[in-house]
Amino acid sequence: MNITLARIDDRLIHGQVTTVWSKVANAQRIIICNDEVYNDEVRRTLLRQAAPPGMKVNVVNLEKAVAVYHNPQYQNETVFYLFTNPQDALTMVRQGVNIATLNIGGMAWRPGKKQLTKAVSLDDADIHAFRELDKSGVKLDLRVVASDLPINIFDKIAEQSITE
Repeated sequence: MNITLARIDDRLIHGQVTTVWSKVANAQRIIICNDEVYNDEVRRTLLRQAAPPGMKVNVVNLEKAVAVYHNPQYQNETVFYLFTNPQDALTMVRQGVNIATLNIGGMAWRPGKKQLTKAVSLDDADIHAFRELDKSGVKLDLRVVASDLPINIFDKIAEQSITE
């Protein structure tokens, strides 16, 4: 399986994803990898309906995402992975999914999270997952839109004094 883009964006499929990131990815399908979204039938249906024209969308749990990645039947597929959080990406990397670069685009503020940028808020578990992804060799690419310059997430965390 050829992962042309892996992105964290907790809004999943929305305007930027359908008009810009799906073109950057140039993939045959978007695979949304998240147990919670997979178990929400209404959300799954809405996400499939929001697919960019001509692109298939699959919403799968992490177990199935890993199994499909390792299935030789799909070795020639080009995919755009969408995650809602770094923990799910880390789970897949630890199970042998080769994510070379992980784009960090949108993680909404919620209680317990600290705002890092306009679009990204983190808690200690997020920071820990990013550190583990980095140790695993995954390049972390913090930028909301494709035309933004990439930001080093760890420099930004240090600058904002957000600690794990």
